[in-house]
Amino acid sequence: MKDFKKIILLVVICIPMMGCGIYNFTGGDVGTASTFQVNYFQNYATQSPGSTFEPGMDREFTLALQDRILNQTSLDLVNNNNADLLYEGEIVEYRISPMSATAQQTAAQNRLSIAVNVRFYNKTKEDADFEKRFSFFYDYDADAQLSSVKSEAHEIIFERITQDIFNESLADW
Repeated sequence: MKDFKKIILLVVICIPMMGCGIYNFTGGDVGTASTFQVNYFQNYATQSPGSTFEPGMDREFTLALQDRILNQTSLDLVNNNNADLLYEGEIVEYRISPMSATAQQTAAQNRLSIAVNVRFYNKTKEDADFEKRFSFFYDYDADAQLSSVKSEAHEIIFERITQDIFNESLADW
């Protein structure tokens, strides 16, 4: 009787786990791909009315996207133009705008918005290719200078945008 209970317990535990075999914790499905490349994202934000140029952001974003894919997949990063997955694009918006006003008609909160245009190519599954715009924002107190919150703002915005890009290109939900 004791062995029978152990067998039942084992079956109850193992059967649900068998249904989860193809998934991982990040939700990334790289298919048969083994390599990826992230081309340098040029900063064309000044071509959008109201946007400003933020020096160094192009490098920061490129590295953030590379890190996201490296950390959430088993893919190898290459720079030989022969990758299975290719990410490229440009930063198209970097804008600071007032979000809410005080009784004295001054800004109480500002919003930093960043938008990136991404082209994704999958050599192993061509119907997965896309071109799409991704954006996110960070709200901060109007009394604060952007320079004092920029590091945190970029980190939060890049985290969201890179996760959205990852989900669009590799998460097969």
